[in-house]
Amino acid sequence: MDKKNRNSFTGSLGFVLAAAGSAVGLGNIWRFPYLAARDGGGLFILIYLILALTFGFTLLITEIAIGRKTKESPLTAYGKLRKEWRPLGIVACIVPMIILPYYCVIGGWVVKYFLVFLTGRGAEAAADGYFTSFITGTSSPIIMMIIFLALTMIVVLGGVEKGIESFSKIIMPLLVVLILVIAGFSLTISHTEADGTVRTGLQGLGILLIPDMSELNFQKIYSTTMDAMGQLFYSLSVAMGIMIAYGSYMKDETNMAKSVGQIEIFDTAIAFLAGVMIIPAVYAFMGREGMEASGPGLMFISLPKVFLQMGKIGNVIGCLFFAMVLFAATTSAVSILEAIVASFMDEFHMERTKATVLESIIGLALAILVCLGYNKLYFEVSLPNGAVGQILDIMDYISNNLLMPIVAIGTCILVGWVLKPQVVIDEATKNGENLSRKGLLVVMLRYIAPVMLLALLLKALGLI
Repeated sequence: MDKKNRNSFTGSLGFVLAAAGSAVGLGNIWRFPYLAARDGGGLFILIYLILALTFGFTLLITEIAIGRKTKESPLTAYGKLRKEWRPLGIVACIVPMIILPYYCVIGGWVVKYFLVFLTGRGAEAAADGYFTSFITGTSSPIIMMIIFLALTMIVVLGGVEKGIESFSKIIMPLLVVLILVIAGFSLTISHTEADGTVRTGLQGLGILLIPDMSELNFQKIYSTTMDAMGQLFYSLSVAMGIMIAYGSYMKDETNMAKSVGQIEIFDTAIAFLAGVMIIPAVYAFMGREGMEASGPGLMFISLPKVFLQMGKIGNVIGCLFFAMVLFAATTSAVSILEAIVASFMDEFHMERTKATVLESIIGLALAILVCLGYNKLYFEVSLPNGAVGQILDIMDYISNNLLMPIVAIGTCILVGWVLKPQVVIDEATKNGENLSRKGLLVVMLRYIAPVMLLALLLKALGLI
């Protein structure tokens, strides 16, 4: 790609909305609420906020600085900084290539549920066994996945300004409005059990916000910190090349530190609002037991049952909810695809159209394998972190639990010790901007972040 003619976001707003759109994905919506409810409510949120302002800030601004300084994609940026570090860029490019196929499969599940609620058939989605019968089907999951992949592909084909930025400027405000509407409604819910017990959404909010100090000890703080760090790590879209690619599209005059701060606020606020949106409603209708579900179980099994119990308005709320999830999933999928497309364009000098089509074909082939992993190719395998899964889980484990920590640790070593943190500081302040967390950046990048990431990797390997 010719760096002189390299596409760029039109300004700070376009960059922040696109980067925040990448950060706000399925992880915020189906993982954050579950972890917050399980790990002591306010305690988890407090630790998450502290990590967002320290650990998250460090990784985020470092990757964006690498992108803007080199004006390169993740595949080539590391090699431009130091030739011998090019292999790290290859790993950073492999990560989104593994993630995109199974993310599109899950995106297809969201499309299916949105269409079901849109056509007034929400009661079907709440029936026992509906989700299992859908994902184990041979054709419907593949069709829905193709629809989601096509939508993602269309946005990326539009380019940085007319595609990604324009899409983000429309979708992200809609996403915020939908989340606020559903969260507000969730707080007004009350439900009376057959025995006369009344549970309200506000009681559920209390579970989310009030720190649970019972059995508070070192082990509890450690496990909660690891959960919060893992959630933040995946939520901010770091260590998968996305922020390097988006950073390469950031104009030199854009205030980087301010933009990073806005992304932090946006991502954390959406994650918190997802908790406000989901936990009160699930608690009101299903009690504490209902909040034990996580991931697909929470979104595709528990919540449809909650919507069903809301009566006539439940179908409308369900439709709005899955529309919101679809928006969040699409903005993230767009950024994942763009990281790969940008790498192909920089490394192989491809045109955007050719690079997008090529990666979409690769992604489609792998996504079909993921879909078949629930029927014709079904098998189970025990993973080192204790989980049991099949093709989708294996791909998720390799990308999220192994390769992403490795990329992040390598980035900390390269920038913290080989190049020195001043490289990031100089890039972030080259227009005279103030970087208030300068000292924090240095300490985190060189000492604390690598140790935390190593702990995350060792935990994934089942070694601690």
